Amino acid sequence: MSNITQVKKHFVYIKYQKLIIAALIIGFLSAFLAISLKRGTEHYEELLFNQASKNSILLFMFPLIGLTIIAMLRYYLFNKKTNKGIKEIFETTEKRKNSLPIYKIPSHFINGLFTVIFGGSTGIEVSTVVASATIGSITQKKENLLNRHKVELICAGVASGITALFFSPVAGFLFAYEVISKKISKTFMLVTTISVSISIIICLLLDEKPLFQVTIKEWHWRAFPYFILLGVISGMNGVYLTKTVLFIKERFLSFKKSSTKIIISATLISLGLFILPQLYGDGYHAIKENLAHSNHFVLTIPIFITILSIIIFKPIITSLTLAGGGDGGVFAPSIFIGGFVGLLLAVVLNTFLETNVIPLNFMIIGMGAMLSASIHAPLTAIFITCGLIHDYSLLFPIIVTCMVAKYVSKTIYPFTVYSFSKNKACLQQRN
Repeated sequence: MSNITQVKKHFVYIKYQKLIIAALIIGFLSAFLAISLKRGTEHYEELLFNQASKNSILLFMFPLIGLTIIAMLRYYLFNKKTNKGIKEIFETTEKRKNSLPIYKIPSHFINGLFTVIFGGSTGIEVSTVVASATIGSITQKKENLLNRHKVELICAGVASGITALFFSPVAGFLFAYEVISKKISKTFMLVTTISVSISIIICLLLDEKPLFQVTIKEWHWRAFPYFILLGVISGMNGVYLTKTVLFIKERFLSFKKSSTKIIISATLISLGLFILPQLYGDGYHAIKENLAHSNHFVLTIPIFITILSIIIFKPIITSLTLAGGGDGGVFAPSIFIGGFVGLLLAVVLNTFLETNVIPLNFMIIGMGAMLSASIHAPLTAIFITCGLIHDYSLLFPIIVTCMVAKYVSKTIYPFTVYSFSKNKACLQQRN
């Protein structure tokens, strides 16, 4: 009996040893992938956007070039299969025999890069998540002893990727839990903690800077009711974004030819970018510019119309990008829209009610609220928002606003872009 016990202990020891090694490898590779994609996208998006700013004809060429390259790569290089975003991870985790094929790493990396730098109005976050998940899935396949821990190792990859993108290990851990796993086990805790630790070490070694470099000085309790209002508005906007993406993607299914989808979406995207260049790519360039001047904003009719148009048309341009074959999801669009929702609300309150709220704070808080409303993961949204600025001064209002936004969003419409399925929607309508 003692021999059997010893064998079992040895087996468990070997298994956990392999899990630790796997988590270290996954953490390193996923962080390296995320940082490479992030830096590459930032560099080339800025380069091409500056060129397009000087010559507006390029705004009509870039989306067509980007979507065409992606379609050709998909046809000749990536098994003629479209990327489905985070749904690919769900399909893998729900079925034990399924696994993410290795080509999903270059597919999402390259397609995510080309989508954003050529003006596609999404972001690299979802591309990073799926590519990182694939690293975890492949690592599990390489060792039979780890077969039972596929979900945990996928979560380790995802957590590391999110940590590297937003410099927030808590956000990485929570995203893996709230969105992918939805349950915690000892193995999940072990591999995810190791992978995010490796990721944050790499970020520190590479001196990763916050996405938005701002200084938060204070926030006032008198603004609390307006934070609630921001949460409600963000919740409604989250539903608008979700329904717009689902609606336009559904309409595009009627087009049988990929070339038709590309031409229609590229044409409409180009028109959108020509009218509102702030919508180019992930839009972080516009957020940075407005963050810098947010506290000195004076509301005029042209500014009001511009910001309102950005909020209304961003979901449409994002949806056209995805429907036309672009890679990405609603992460970056949510952060972008939330920033402008917060800015518009703050300047309207200050102009008409003389509330003296701080527009910079509302922009930051709005980003988290909108993200929470769009992905129904408030804890993740809270720490991603703090990670965006490397500052936790606004933690309490962010918590409140994110919770309100998620509640409003889920009450109005119980699905996200990632959780929606026609079967679930039909059941919901019957109930």
